Amino acid sequence: MNWRIIAIPATLIPIFIIAIQFDIKFEDVLAIGLVPFVAAVIAMMIKLGLQGIKFAYITHKYLGKFDSFWKLCGVRIGSEFIKFTTPMFVGAEFVIIYYLHKKGVAPSKSTWIAIMDIVTEVFAGGLLSIMAGIFALMNGAYVVGVIILGISITVTSLWMVLFFLSSRRTFQVPRILVSLTKRFAKEKGEKYIEQTNSWMEEVCTMSRKNLKTTESRKIFTISFLFSLASWSFYGISFMIITMGTGSMIGIFDSIMAVMGANAIGNLPITLGGSGLAEFGIIAYLNNLDPFNLTIPQGTVTWNAVIGWRIATYYVPIMITWLLLVKLALSKIPKKEKS
Repeated sequence: MNWRIIAIPATLIPIFIIAIQFDIKFEDVLAIGLVPFVAAVIAMMIKLGLQGIKFAYITHKYLGKFDSFWKLCGVRIGSEFIKFTTPMFVGAEFVIIYYLHKKGVAPSKSTWIAIMDIVTEVFAGGLLSIMAGIFALMNGAYVVGVIILGISITVTSLWMVLFFLSSRRTFQVPRILVSLTKRFAKEKGEKYIEQTNSWMEEVCTMSRKNLKTTESRKIFTISFLFSLASWSFYGISFMIITMGTGSMIGIFDSIMAVMGANAIGNLPITLGGSGLAEFGIIAYLNNLDPFNLTIPQGTVTWNAVIGWRIATYYVPIMITWLLLVKLALSKIPKKEKS
């Protein structure tokens, strides 16, 4: 985890560039006000809390009450630190799988729970981002709209196709990877390939078994609704910040702007989408040409965007880090669970 701690300052570089380029002073950010800032942090923590509750709900539905509901919430919230510090917001699922495995849950079942958690999140976020892209096109922000749609449709479709395809066929390691692994890693590589193929076969078997049941469809639907609610609070956090700037925007526009920015942040360019998310919000709300970021008078300004980024990224990153450290330092009592 050390490299991630070191990487956090790197995410500040785009913020500093924006501040210098557009002459944003620290007092401009402070002018937002303490109340809107704290309220935005609370909205973001509600978003993370709903993700935690969703994960605990999924886990208890598939495994029974083998662990504390609130501890499972804490594990899921803490896992977000990994997403905050990687390109394309990936990695939280590995923390979930690791924790459940340490508790004695079979790898295939741990993976299935993680997949159900991430797929419902991607599906809900993807649909909102696609809506944002459509509204961007309708409002004349053609370049931004095409970028948002291109990313959100690709990412959402990939996850959903793989998710539902896993119930129809058994995935295995691609042959080219098998050949390369066996060539360079010899017997050890062959062993890893066999273990991976066995694990993937078990996951696909679980997928075939679970996706046909009414209970799993119910779990998917409820989890999807939890994800819609959590993404909505993420969007509302920006509206709250704008209250302190004199350029307040509505709930719907705020959610669309944030989800459009979230889609752009998925590009594998910077850690945690730093710089990309900020550009996405400004470009979306002001219908800007991405090569000309001069903001019209009387519209949302860069200080609001930077204030929002601090409230919804840098404050939560510290909270999730503390939860993850607590998890790493605590002993995880193993409970046999097949």
